Amino acid sequence: MPRFCFLVFLALLSSTTSCQRWTEQAITSASEARFPAAIQDLRDFVAIPNDGHYPGQILANVNWAGPRLGSLDFNTQVLTVNEVPFVLATKEYHPDRPWVLFYLQIDGQPVDASQWDQPSPFEVALKRMDAHGQWQTIPWPAGDKVPEPDDRFFGRSTSDSKGPALSLINALEILRDRGKKPAFNVKLILDFQEEMSSPQLPELVRQYRQELAADRLVVMDGTRHVSNMPTLTFGARGIATTTLRVFGPRQPMHSGQYGNFVPNPVFRLSKLLAGMKDDDGRVLIPGWYDGIELSEEEKKRMNAVPENADSIAARIGIARPERVGETYQEALAYPTLNVRGLKAAYVGGAVRTIIPEEAIAMIDIRLVPESDGQRLLDALREYVEAQGYYLVKEEPTEAERRTHDKIAALYGKVSYAAYRTPLDAPIGDWLGRALTRAFGTPPVKMRTTGGSQPISPFIQALGLPAVSVRIPNPDNNIHAANENLRVGNYLEGIRTCLGVLTESL
Repeated sequence: MPRFCFLVFLALLSSTTSCQRWTEQAITSASEARFPAAIQDLRDFVAIPNDGHYPGQILANVNWAGPRLGSLDFNTQVLTVNEVPFVLATKEYHPDRPWVLFYLQIDGQPVDASQWDQPSPFEVALKRMDAHGQWQTIPWPAGDKVPEPDDRFFGRSTSDSKGPALSLINALEILRDRGKKPAFNVKLILDFQEEMSSPQLPELVRQYRQELAADRLVVMDGTRHVSNMPTLTFGARGIATTTLRVFGPRQPMHSGQYGNFVPNPVFRLSKLLAGMKDDDGRVLIPGWYDGIELSEEEKKRMNAVPENADSIAARIGIARPERVGETYQEALAYPTLNVRGLKAAYVGGAVRTIIPEEAIAMIDIRLVPESDGQRLLDALREYVEAQGYYLVKEEPTEAERRTHDKIAALYGKVSYAAYRTPLDAPIGDWLGRALTRAFGTPPVKMRTTGGSQPISPFIQALGLPAVSVRIPNPDNNIHAANENLRVGNYLEGIRTCLGVLTESL
């Protein structure tokens, strides 16, 4: 056989046996065959409570996930940082190929079972929307039959993020059962305190840098674009939080006897807050948007996301959005300033005629890579002081009360920074090819998500390009009662992961 023909023959042989040859039809068929078992996995895993504040609940989830990954012939180890465990699972499929690290969140938000429309948040309920737009519990299908795509799995962490984690695990099991290998080497890191901002994650990276070393990072967390199309997100905001307390009288005062005499701290706090933004929602604190310049090319790329501001506003129930950016995607490019909670005196049936002793605003700031969190906290402090306030660390002393008319306390912290991978980075091209092959159409590529993920230690310490692969439906009640995962999204999650695992870097 001529050498040229022989080389062509080898190339064809290689292409037909490579994982990369998995077609959309093959991926869909394999995922559907696996789906009944994947549904049972979801029911079993969600049944384990997973509040990261409780060591016993963390351990129960470690004991489920570790052996499950071990059954896939992964080298599984528990990495402990300040008595908090992480699970690292590693498998080298090809000695000469790159490594991909997958980040999996396993813990969930605390629950108030009384707010859920089912007996237990940890017993997955299958529900279908009735003619009146209400979710009604329906029986589980018998045998290997599966629910309808628009039915929902209701339960804590179905979407955030045991469902996405199980999508990857089931995709790995599909490959194993069919005698196939991923197109690269695989590491999985399981985090059991993400909802607490992963306080031990920076130290984990410092202690286990070599064990976590990889070429790319895929984050299995976050919801899809509002269109519910397959989605890749190239960044996440960071977050800083602060508390602003404005002090009034030493104790609550009778509003009749002391009205018009004792200043009410609620009015003073309200004036402070109102001065922070203009009517279009733009922050007026000097320097808030320093360093942020969007080129026309950047705007073009981010606005390629298929969405309409008017339809988003209508769905949310507002007449007009704020004008921080020209579009929703552009708005995500700027740091926020949000009042997440207010407290002063009493309301409802407990209301009483008093002038309260203090008024409190809980504030969060979503960060972008161009904005340093500590700089913004300092700018907020300077703004409050410029309004004539004397700042104390906690409670004012008697001497301070007699000396200063306006007294406040302001204290906060930066939880973690933002990260962003360029839209044209190789990791985005790779994942884009994978999802296009799995679904027959390119995914939505979002420059950043509005929420925050504690992934920046990986980016900063390991120097990894990172992209988030989104699986859950956008209307999933994330963090709230009645969290849910659309049946079709869970199936598509397995398809997504099969596409990624079989796409060569």
